[in-house]
Amino acid sequence: MGLPCVLEAFTSIFETGTISSKCCGELVGLGKVCHSALVKRTLENPQFKDLSPARIIVKSIQTWNNCLALIDSPSPSA
Repeated sequence: MGLPCVLEAFTSIFETGTISSKCCGELVGLGKVCHSALVKRTLENPQFKDLSPARIIVKSIQTWNNCLALIDSPSPSA
């Protein structure tokens, strides 16, 4: 996963932002286990101690599910 997509995914989970279909493809390509492990590891970082783990987990699941739906849906034809 390239740095621009890592930043998009991070922003959509830990802050307020969206993730593009391109980055969704990269995120889903990593796999759910890897995605969940990265979120968990980030929450263990003292820098993020003020964040609500429950809220972040909900946003992480939402981002994952939104990405799955986005990449599974056929793109509109021109």
